[in-house]
Amino acid sequence: MNGRIDVTLTKAGRTKIRYPAELLADTGDRISLRAPWAAPTVRDFGFVRFEPGDVFTEHFWRDRWYAVKEVRTGGGVLKGWYCDITRPAVVRDGEILVEDLDLDLWVSADGARVLRLDEDEFEASGLAARDPRAAGEAVRALDALELQSRTPAGLAALLG
Repeated sequence: MNGRIDVTLTKAGRTKIRYPAELLADTGDRISLRAPWAAPTVRDFGFVRFEPGDVFTEHFWRDRWYAVKEVRTGGGVLKGWYCDITRPAVVRDGEILVEDLDLDLWVSADGARVLRLDEDEFEASGLAARDPRAAGEAVRALDALELQSRTPAGLAALLG
């Protein structure tokens, strides 16, 4: 199943980013797609640089509280995996809607470096007070992804 699909990532009720992607597969539970880096400029996070030409193979789940994005250079060299903690994805009318919950995980290409990111943003978001169930799911998802990424098979088992 190939075709075009739009991805809309929201945060706190507002659109954070919207971009077109190529739909690779939809298994009913998981939606996989490919998209180029959506910004026209370089974004240096210190531990990785996203830049024009980079390609993201993204996996969104309808029943899981995260999305996993494999990041490669335009030449195909693996940079690593960026994992967003999100509410489960909603697909409708040629669009994937995903709500960012401020927690992220970075796994380096060799799997040696696993970084928990944006925990301060998550705390400041007020989600725990506004929606304790969602906050709990977000923290559990981050913990599970971190644990999964530290196994010998790494995130490959999750995506396989």
